[in-house]
Amino acid sequence: MIFDTIKPKIQTILQNDLVLRTEKLQQLCDLLRHEISYYNWVGFYFANAETKTLHLGPYAGEATDHSVIPFGKGICGQVAESNQNFVVPDVQAQDNYIACSFTVKSEIVIPLFVHGVNIGQIDIDSHVLDPFTEQDERFLEWVNTEVAELFND
Repeated sequence: MIFDTIKPKIQTILQNDLVLRTEKLQQLCDLLRHEISYYNWVGFYFANAETKTLHLGPYAGEATDHSVIPFGKGICGQVAESNQNFVVPDVQAQDNYIACSFTVKSEIVIPLFVHGVNIGQIDIDSHVLDPFTEQDERFLEWVNTEVAELFND
């Protein structure tokens, strides 16, 4: 399985003490986008609990106008409130979807928890209808568990 071959590469990136956290996250986004054919946009959004907004962090893929997303708005905003994974097989079927590009067909968003608090999420868009499986969910949960260690300082 592709995920098993990528995990050691992710650990190498995240455990590199010579690189700042933001650069590690950028390298992670680049790796996931490059290694998994249907991960066409990979990025992190981080929560500002006071303003109830998400702010775009490192990402790989086409530029997006959605650098700030209010909690509750779009898939990412819903995950900020629900603290639950959200898999969207077909973005056209979602009422509360923020369109980033006409090429995006599906999306998966997995919350990022640090000490039990949802501090953000990993967001992945695909140009393929319904590509995300339970294996993607488990893999991305693992990724976020690894990423959470970067915030334990």
